[in-house]
Amino acid sequence: MSKKALKRIAAALERISPAPIGTPDFSAASAFVWHPDPDRLVPVARVNRVGVELLVGVDRSRDTLMANTVQFAAGLPANNALLWGARGMGKSSLVKAIHGAVSADYPALKIVEVQREDLPSIGRCLNLLRGAPERFIMFCDDLSFGHDDAHYKSLKAVLDGGIEGRPDNVVLYATSNRRHLMPRDMIENERSSAISPSEAVEEKVSLSDRFGLWLGFHPCDQDEYLAMIRGYCDAYGVAIDDATLRAEAIEWQATRGSRSGRVAWQYFTDLAGRRGVSLS
Repeated sequence: MSKKALKRIAAALERISPAPIGTPDFSAASAFVWHPDPDRLVPVARVNRVGVELLVGVDRSRDTLMANTVQFAAGLPANNALLWGARGMGKSSLVKAIHGAVSADYPALKIVEVQREDLPSIGRCLNLLRGAPERFIMFCDDLSFGHDDAHYKSLKAVLDGGIEGRPDNVVLYATSNRRHLMPRDMIENERSSAISPSEAVEEKVSLSDRFGLWLGFHPCDQDEYLAMIRGYCDAYGVAIDDATLRAEAIEWQATRGSRSGRVAWQYFTDLAGRRGVSLS
């Protein structure tokens, strides 16, 4: 093959290959979403969140995560946090609400959301954040791993391992319905079939051990459920008497077969719509 042909091939490859990502403008927003292939941090103009004062029944987790986040935003040591437990009880809402509250006093605190399926590229994302003057909460929502899922190995190296380790200006907050991030039957299968059961199980559960904070979320009782809705009504100016709210909210939860913060918000959204109140 001639040199001229090789040059044409090289030029064509350069044209179709993605340009290297430049230094992101972190002043463009307080929140970003990581997208690989091509690698980029997309600013989020408006974060979908509620005020931290509207989150009912999670006082201990709220106070613990708030203190950890303030320490981190102030440049002090802070832990990675795993928020685990009952679905719909405000795990991701708490992360977003606390970022909003703390970033009001510390504008350099940013939040970067990473999807679970993009974890293999997380090292490249960290390279963009490393050394920046801002501080970053890396947020992974609904984090869990199934059978033959090797994505957790990418996350393990970032949390504690590797030569570079986690940058000092990055902390990881993750939410999951599972305390150990793995299905229980997966852990039990490892225990029963492995040559060295203890080592096999240790490999699977060691990921959650790398989070310094474990914050548990549990199903709410009826009083907390009603208090959530009343708080939303007061905050958004939806007028309704207590007796009507109680009757409607209990009927709503019965049709859903569950009671949680998510169900409370869904009932309130329906109520606000019926009362002609905008939530935007």
